[in-house]
Amino acid sequence: MASVFTKIINGELPGRFLYKDDKCVAFLTIAPLKPGHTLVVPREEIDHWIDLPADLAAHLMIVAQQIGRAIQAGFMPAKVATTILGLEVPHTHIHVVPINAESDMHFEKQDRNAKAEDLDAAAETIRQHLRSVGVEGVAD
Repeated sequence: MASVFTKIINGELPGRFLYKDDKCVAFLTIAPLKPGHTLVVPREEIDHWIDLPADLAAHLMIVAQQIGRAIQAGFMPAKVATTILGLEVPHTHIHVVPINAESDMHFEKQDRNAKAEDLDAAAETIRQHLRSVGVEGVAD
């Protein structure tokens, strides 16, 4: 059965895409820790990140870094953090999160009632910053 991320990638479920290429996508999570919280997800369903081919793992990190720079420019947090957990969805994904304190990475603080307009605004902020530095693959 396809993962929820595969369903988002395939357009079966909605997603606020920031970036797309032939290897991966990046979209906002619907339950952000902070505005701008993004997931970088390979198109191929690979459950555990240690099973990623090296070239795909490197590509995911490059995309996460580009997203991180856009988050830094758009939201101006103290840092942009990443983590790979993968317990909730059996499909590798890198969380890219603006943080001002380590406690900002506590997942019990997710906003499970994030407003659509706030998510849309965060997505557009990140897309604008990606476009401003000439990143190819920025989603519409």
